[in-house]
Amino acid sequence: MTRVLPVAIAALLCVACSHGGARASDASAEGALYGTRAPFAAHAVYFVVTDRFVNGDPANDQREQGGVHRTFDIPVRCADGIDGNIGYLGGDFRGVLDNAGYIRDMGFGAVWITPIVDNPDEAFTGGDPVACGSSLTDRGKTGYHGYWGTNFYKVDEHLPSADLDFRGFTDGMRAAGLKTVLDIVGNHGSPSWTMPVAQPGFGQIFDVAGALIADHQNLPPQQLDPRNAPLHAFYNATGVVNAEKGSIFDGNLAQLSDFDAANPAVFEYLAGAYEHWIGQGADAFRIDTIAWMPHAFWKQFAERIRSRYPDFFMFGEAFDYDAGKIAEHTWARNGGISVLDFPMKQAMDEVFAGTAGFERLGSALHLERGPYANPYELATFYDNHDMPRMDATDSGFIDAHNWLFTARGIPVVYYGSETGFMRGRAEHAGNRAYYGQTRVDAGARSPIHGALTRIANLRRDTPALQRGLQLPLRLQDDHAAFYRVIDDEGVRQTALVLLNKGDAPWSASLDADEVDDGTWRDALGGTLVTARDGLALDVPAHGVRVLLRDDLPGRPGLRARLHSLMSGRHGGPDVAH
Repeated sequence: MTRVLPVAIAALLCVACSHGGARASDASAEGALYGTRAPFAAHAVYFVVTDRFVNGDPANDQREQGGVHRTFDIPVRCADGIDGNIGYLGGDFRGVLDNAGYIRDMGFGAVWITPIVDNPDEAFTGGDPVACGSSLTDRGKTGYHGYWGTNFYKVDEHLPSADLDFRGFTDGMRAAGLKTVLDIVGNHGSPSWTMPVAQPGFGQIFDVAGALIADHQNLPPQQLDPRNAPLHAFYNATGVVNAEKGSIFDGNLAQLSDFDAANPAVFEYLAGAYEHWIGQGADAFRIDTIAWMPHAFWKQFAERIRSRYPDFFMFGEAFDYDAGKIAEHTWARNGGISVLDFPMKQAMDEVFAGTAGFERLGSALHLERGPYANPYELATFYDNHDMPRMDATDSGFIDAHNWLFTARGIPVVYYGSETGFMRGRAEHAGNRAYYGQTRVDAGARSPIHGALTRIANLRRDTPALQRGLQLPLRLQDDHAAFYRVIDDEGVRQTALVLLNKGDAPWSASLDADEVDDGTWRDALGGTLVTARDGLALDVPAHGVRVLLRDDLPGRPGLRARLHSLMSGRHGGPDVAH
């Protein structure tokens, strides 16, 4: 029988203590207990590359678009016969909306869609050739993904239907019980130079009226003349920066047209465009390449958005496994924008697709005085469209979801992961393969789907799992035990979570000072469990047990640690010293 060691508890609670001073406590010894009050934290997020999800309306496929530089269905051949594709494949607003029930019923409350803005109408002829295993190579590629904006006020023609514009899409999603997270880009537009002959749209920006306001003119950045050529003023003239010679974040990413963050016209254009899409129903933003723009830009952007929409939630992509670096975006002085939790993703990959134990996840939690402004508002995930999908067994995915939906943070799951779709495949090797209605309809037959639906719906119905403090009891080898506790604004709930990623059942044991005597509800089993002088509970192999009480832990040691977590949950330099 496994015992939970008080020494291990204390060690876990001290993770990252050295990162900053404690915020002056915003709760008295008997005050509120919660991880976050952000309303968006209640919603788990399902992420789709819209073009690759479901083709709900073949009438908008634009299959003849591009002429000799066609844009539809461009395979990337891989030696193992599992090909990628860099052309459009037909996914659209209708395909997502038609399957809103499928997504909601799995337990999600929001859908993150890739950028909707207009992209070029041809395949790119510059850059480096795309190969099965290549990265940041764009020759022959199209803007199916949406990140190559040319007019940020216009919806790309591949997405809407005659009877379904973006406003209709967001209205329909809300009616189905889902919020819309819109992917936005502030760093760049489309690829802009190295073309043998300049192509329409590439390196160009158009305003709300369709007038050309910026043009890279197929020139390398160093040949731009922003001072004397008005159409160059939108762009940086820095060029590509080699990592050995400086920060790569100071220069261009691949051949993408790099916006000049210091130009007020750039800010006004982008802020105006994204305010427009909020007006059309966007509920939250995911910010692409946030680290490639200076903090001052995003602070100004966040202040402008929140001056009109105070609770508007934003999280950015800072592709770095160093928590200290990505945490900077979460600080109030830099805009207070949450981020995707890349350090936790790295840990989850090692634990659920590798051989590491649950202790590896403990070092990524940063629950007390860590680098993040608030770790409970991070977007947690294990893979996405820019990296190989997690290469795990079915049990590994089940274990990953059991952690993702019970631990701190806002869960994000990439489309198809509910069935282990294209596991282990990289960007041009199938990561972004077309999913399709047939796979959606068959999804419920996957054991991963069934287990995900079970735990995600539990989170959706359990405030403690959405916003509660996390108090670890054990994170070691194949086993985890922790509390999630909330006492805030009329909601009082304690969830005791036990996870087992091992192949054998776990006879879990909690000592008397770690669990209150009395009756608990088994949230997944529907039975009552009685604790007296401790608790012994069986957890199935690759299983989860969650016990609930509408009360707070009464043991003095637990109560003291919860208030310590409450007062220390904020981190970074914005805390009081």
